[in-house]
Amino acid sequence: MSLLLRRPLGHEAYPGDVFYLHSRLLERAAKSSSRLGEGTMTALPIVETQSRDVSVYIPTNVISITDGQIFLSADLFNAGIRPAINQGISVSRVGSAAQIKAMKQVA
Repeated sequence: MSLLLRRPLGHEAYPGDVFYLHSRLLERAAKSSSRLGEGTMTALPIVETQSRDVSVYIPTNVISITDGQIFLSADLFNAGIRPAINQGISVSRVGSAAQIKAMKQVA
């Protein structure tokens, strides 16, 4: 990929600035309001892995930038479980901050 982009090689032959490129792309999803002094950001980056390996460079790069991940499983889908969300490895960094008081008590 680096050779096609005519950039120096980085990790796993990806461009050395791929982390910067991912974060710049995700920042484009932001909408800020200078009048209100705040903003929001919503992005749904989708990464397809090879052999279900989320520990390789691109998935870990995107995981490190995002606030949570939903992992879908072909095995669950083929077993008729829909949505095919793998709850074991799906995470949220927002956690209890997004839950109402009653939900926190149950959890």
